[in-house]
Amino acid sequence: MKIKDIDHITLSVNDIEKSMRFYHEVLDLPVVVETESRIEFQLGHQRLVCVTANDDNVKPAHPTPGSTSFSVVVRDPLASIQSHLANYFVPIIAGPLESQGHNGKMNSLFINDPDKNLIEIREYQR
Repeated sequence: MKIKDIDHITLSVNDIEKSMRFYHEVLDLPVVVETESRIEFQLGHQRLVCVTANDDNVKPAHPTPGSTSFSVVVRDPLASIQSHLANYFVPIIAGPLESQGHNGKMNSLFINDPDKNLIEIREYQR
């Protein structure tokens, strides 16, 4: 098997509306699909999918809100990201910290979404 890429990441969430506001309004991700139990966002070339327990699609055996961690890369300086997050009252869990990413050393901030999924925001190094 030759895996080419990741198509999407799915997060189990408690409240679709809170997830929509956070990922669309705070993180500026475009909404692609929205139903009562599912919302899909465009995340670069992939999708970020948030689903509640009511979603009818195939799901993990034990979906648990707040159990996922993922990392995104931004082109904005971390200082701008910190100000943006402060405007939305999103606390920074850790950072800025130096981290090792797929593209080498980067500076990162860590935040939680409304369900306590951990998001690492990495500053793109030119």
